[in-house]
Amino acid sequence: MSRINYGCDYLRRKANTFSIIARCPRTGQLGVAVASAVPAVGSMCPFVRSGVGAASTQSWVNPYLALSALAELEKGAGATDALSTALAGDEAGSFRQFGLVDGSGASAAHTGTECMPWAGQILGTGVAVIGNMLTGPEVLDAMAGAFDDSRSEDLAERLMLALEAGDAAGGDKRGKQSAALQVYANEVYALIDIRVDEHAEPISELRRVLRIARAQLVPFIEGMPKRGNAAEPAPPEVTQMLLRSPPDRPEGGGSRGR
Repeated sequence: MSRINYGCDYLRRKANTFSIIARCPRTGQLGVAVASAVPAVGSMCPFVRSGVGAASTQSWVNPYLALSALAELEKGAGATDALSTALAGDEAGSFRQFGLVDGSGASAAHTGTECMPWAGQILGTGVAVIGNMLTGPEVLDAMAGAFDDSRSEDLAERLMLALEAGDAAGGDKRGKQSAALQVYANEVYALIDIRVDEHAEPISELRRVLRIARAQLVPFIEGMPKRGNAAEPAPPEVTQMLLRSPPDRPEGGGSRGR
């Protein structure tokens, strides 16, 4: 993997964040995991389009960068060209941090020279790891290492392990507040889309939510209508499971899970 480091001397209020954007080579799934010391990071930074690409926009966040880049990917551009085209229309590119992985696994990233230190990026096949206002380069190194060491796992688990590794290595130097995980498979809707918007330990809480989502939400999503297939009723066992109170379902949840 290749790494680029940048720093700056400007102190501004931004979504100072670390994230990993990736594609699974076995399944073609695309996803983003992200954490920050601002609330609701999952509402503003990650963008994923099934079969097209995944992106995270951070530092001085510009969601239109992600939307523009994904639109370019949909037209047939590769990750590098899509990122360049998106940034060309942004006059504040020096304040942006942006990572992108396309549907073939090519990756690209931009870390503006005025992103708050420590800031940098690591690119590899099928993965981009980016962060700013971190404790140091060890955060991204740990994330990239955890992702690379977990190839036998599914994409959601690999992204979660990378986020946990970045957190353990120091993470955002201001502290912790929110985290999110999105994974898309073959449909226009997400396979997994979970968020922790305000918590003292958001990544640990995201792990708990992921366990519950795997047990309760993913079986429901797997029974939802699929593109090109006739819609069918929800599987009876899933319906029966969801009719129970959250604490009485697999992995618990609700008040008993806290």
